[in-house]
Amino acid sequence: MITLTRTNSHTTDFTNLVALLDEDLAKRDGDEHEFYARLNKVDGIRNIVVAYLEGKAIGCGSFKAYEPGVVEIKRMFVLPEHRGKGVAAAVLAELEQWAEEEGHTGCVLETGKKQPEAISLYQKSGYTVIPNYGKYAGIENSVCMMKQLV
Repeated sequence: MITLTRTNSHTTDFTNLVALLDEDLAKRDGDEHEFYARLNKVDGIRNIVVAYLEGKAIGCGSFKAYEPGVVEIKRMFVLPEHRGKGVAAAVLAELEQWAEEEGHTGCVLETGKKQPEAISLYQKSGYTVIPNYGKYAGIENSVCMMKQLV
């Protein structure tokens, strides 16, 4: 059974998963990876969810404040051998619930066109494509999405 733990960016399990995420993204993004890596620092992110299976960290995600009432979902990752089993959806749902508990009413996120499985997850979870925001404006490989929380 998967268990979800709320934590912060200083958790070793989270930093280890993010290192694997960065390796995966470097392969997918190629020359564009350096640009994205600058936008995905985790220092100081205080809202982290780590998914565990039998005591092993298998997935993660986080959010940070974006604008009043809105958080930005960041650093979503699941180990390849555990994909397609609902881990990412569970992490995302926990992040959304946590954001609601803190009084936020919406989530935004950015993913890449080279991550079709992520796009599918977010669409199934109620996210819709929006114009690229902030530092992603004009970046052709980026797909930005949002969801209103209840």
